[in-house]
Amino acid sequence: MLIGVPKEIKTHENRVALLPSGVVQLKKQGHDVIVEKNAGLGSGFPDELYTNAGAEIIETAEDVWAKAGMIMKVKEPIEQEYQLMREDQIIFTYFHFAASRELTEAVKLSGAIAIAYETVEKLDGSLPLLIPMSEVAGRMASQEGAKFLERPVGGRGVLLGGIPGVNPGKVMVLGGGIVGVNAARIAAGMGANVTIYDISLNKLRYLDEVMPKNITTMFSSEVNIREGIKEADLVIGAVLIPGAKAPKLVTREMLSDMKPGAVLVDVAIDQGGCFETSKATTHDKPTYIVDGVVHYCVANMPGAVPYTSTIGLTNVTLPYAIQIANKGWVKAIRENRELEFGLNIANGKIVYRDVAEAFDMEWTPLTKFMSLVST
Repeated sequence: MLIGVPKEIKTHENRVALLPSGVVQLKKQGHDVIVEKNAGLGSGFPDELYTNAGAEIIETAEDVWAKAGMIMKVKEPIEQEYQLMREDQIIFTYFHFAASRELTEAVKLSGAIAIAYETVEKLDGSLPLLIPMSEVAGRMASQEGAKFLERPVGGRGVLLGGIPGVNPGKVMVLGGGIVGVNAARIAAGMGANVTIYDISLNKLRYLDEVMPKNITTMFSSEVNIREGIKEADLVIGAVLIPGAKAPKLVTREMLSDMKPGAVLVDVAIDQGGCFETSKATTHDKPTYIVDGVVHYCVANMPGAVPYTSTIGLTNVTLPYAIQIANKGWVKAIRENRELEFGLNIANGKIVYRDVAEAFDMEWTPLTKFMSLVST
């Protein structure tokens, strides 16, 4: 199979979907790889490393998309890439369809095979291709939140760790999953007083036992969130429903109870955001203010630390990419239940239920769809 790696064109997205070492592994399996010129440069991997590994450097994205049977990306295709997708072409990337009807309709219309990193799921319910970027985003959430609490950029002027004689900042983390745990650890490491909110009492009991003493736990309910945000300096939204829109845990009306200059960091923005007032931002303009509250809603947070993020991501995506390339998408999905969960849209059909429900579109059950597909 011919695998293509285009350069990411989302604002300040410097990650790349394949390392030179990944090219070597794909070549050993008998596949060819084409890489758009300078695709890896932002992550610290120049074209020379790719050519030395056996890849061919292609001048334009249009040629990469036109030639490749499988496209490997990091972020979802954006508007100028919609017309480049084609029928039966495999696209393996983060899609986050539930956040964009326009993207969903474009992929449907193209007839491409959309296998989404974020919904590949192990039998224990874990999301192996989301975990490393969730780790990065969680750690960055506290780092960015601390920065935007500074007064020159609109914040309250609070130092999260405080100093002797001055109380540390108060951080609320909504969600006790991978993002939330990583965010809490970094905030606690800075010296903040941190509370993790979650609806799973078993998870809260576990976190209460293993987390540092300046991290406490609280059952997540509207009443408890309303009380917590009154004192919070930083609120980190870290909830996830795989493939579906994130629930709105903080409403516009709640902002009036928050301290002026407090900061909201919405890590769930890829799935529509968990604050009612959230809207996607970019690294060149990461924040905006609503009712005196600073909102940080960058949809590709790990793109700011591309060297770390690229290595972390490709460590987990490459084994699945090799399976798809070796077997073709139909056989790979039939033989690997984890990849089966990853198939969202194929040949114009939405086969992932939560995506269809997000926009009240027609859903084709995967079992029905696969019964009609030949190998």
